[in-house]
Amino acid sequence: MTSLIKPDQTWMLWAFLTGWAAVSIHLEQKYKWASKVTSSVIALTGALILSNLRIIPTESPVYDSVWTYVIPIAIPLLLFECNIKKIWRESGRLLIVFMIGAVGTFLGALIGFFALHKFIPDLGYVATIMTGSYIGGGVNFVALADAFNAPSEIVAATTIADNLLMALYFFVLLSIPSMAFFRKHFNFIH
Repeated sequence: MTSLIKPDQTWMLWAFLTGWAAVSIHLEQKYKWASKVTSSVIALTGALILSNLRIIPTESPVYDSVWTYVIPIAIPLLLFECNIKKIWRESGRLLIVFMIGAVGTFLGALIGFFALHKFIPDLGYVATIMTGSYIGGGVNFVALADAFNAPSEIVAATTIADNLLMALYFFVLLSIPSMAFFRKHFNFIH
């Protein structure tokens, strides 16, 4: 499949990636609708559309560089902003709720794997990566994909499926408080 920006046009593709990331962040900071969607979903949706319109390639060494260098550098940068003492002090019962959710996620992935592994090839990679992602976010997704040497096509497909489903999930969650049924039966204002 050919695209307007070729996979080997490294500088052009880097310029596009950084530019599109900047546009996505700008939209999130400037517009209320974009702040609800988040810049990562905007960036993903835009890249998905542009790759399907064959403006950017679906595979490129640039993308491999992002996974190999940019994401691992971003992980400690995110951790540097954490205040562990404040998190520990303010977490309270939330830590217990998180642990229950983490165990539920693990058990759900385990049950899903054993129920479907005969029908879906490479399901072990997907179950592992997604379990880490749903427990610890994108940082765990990348770390587990790298640790288990998941094939790049599995990582790409899982990334797209995860982000699209999570975007849909967040839209549903954001719309629930404005639905009459939920406003009638649940007290959202404390």
